[in-house]
Amino acid sequence: MTEIANLKAGLIADIVAADTLDALEALRVGALGKSGVVTGLLKTLGPMSPEERMDKGPPIQDLRESVTVALADRKAALEQAALDAKLASEKVDMTLPADLGAQGSVHAVSQVMDELAEIFADLGFSVATGPEIEDDWHNFTALNIPETHPARAMHDTFYFPDEEGAKKMLLRTHTSPVQIRTMMNGTPPPIRIIAPGRVYRSDSDATHTPMFHQIEGLVIDNGITLGHLKWTLETFLKAFFEREDIVLRLRPSYFPFTEPSVEVDVGYTLTNGQRVIGGDGDAAGGGWLEVLGSGMVNRRVIEACGLDPDEWQGFAFGTGVDRLAMLKYGMNDLRAFFDGDLRWLKHYGFSALDVPTLSGGVGA
Repeated sequence: MTEIANLKAGLIADIVAADTLDALEALRVGALGKSGVVTGLLKTLGPMSPEERMDKGPPIQDLRESVTVALADRKAALEQAALDAKLASEKVDMTLPADLGAQGSVHAVSQVMDELAEIFADLGFSVATGPEIEDDWHNFTALNIPETHPARAMHDTFYFPDEEGAKKMLLRTHTSPVQIRTMMNGTPPPIRIIAPGRVYRSDSDATHTPMFHQIEGLVIDNGITLGHLKWTLETFLKAFFEREDIVLRLRPSYFPFTEPSVEVDVGYTLTNGQRVIGGDGDAAGGGWLEVLGSGMVNRRVIEACGLDPDEWQGFAFGTGVDRLAMLKYGMNDLRAFFDGDLRWLKHYGFSALDVPTLSGGVGA
């Protein structure tokens, strides 16, 4: 037993004296490795009788445990010493810019959605949402769209298969059903909402896609006139395009859910071959571009929502978010919005910190 005690003392002394992790690892292998001295002693226990094992086993097991603990303690001490030395010798210049690595970007559509929400929030509008899978009544009938209207045709609308006794369901073709649901949710007027979201129509070319983004607005109150509509749209477009020289032209039009209805054109000028929003479209080198559809909410729509059209009046408007993004940021093909091309996203994308604010400029 004196031999094992001497071996234990020697091994622990060597472990304590080890000054590097490599030296400590060599001692571990020499003691506890496959051919280590402690491992060799443990192997001698196998052929022993139970009586011999009870006599010689405990000192050998104590030797293994003591050496294992000493190795762990010395390794921790050496690692801490190495870390302390590294911290004492290394310096970090905190004024250097950090390497951020690969960064994602905010899609132009998401950015414009945020810009629109910021602008209309300042005008007192709240954001309303609704289901993208709609029934025929909310999407068409409540909006005074007759059964024979072309918008209901299969080649314009994505319908779900008919089920006996069930409502006719479809992918909404506009966000106008959100206006209907808002007027019918039991909250009395006044109402001031915008309804942004995805809509679906069977169309695809450079300026149309089967799925696109739309934003619609609704105001219901007493004494609302076309003057309120024009001021709202003018204020909105000035803030969105960040120009004070926005000139609007309202043209009579027809929408089943508004009466009277107007198309809204905005003036533009050609600068270096590029169309720039702003200025009088009738001036030399200028022109007019349609950007919005709008009008006074039809009496039938107000009645369908359970409100008295003699007491409540309002206006509604709608435009494509993707189209606004194209006009503001100089894009010429709507299909690129949905290609997932990283080069396009890197060029047109926005930093996550570019949060639109009216004080800093919504397009900053």
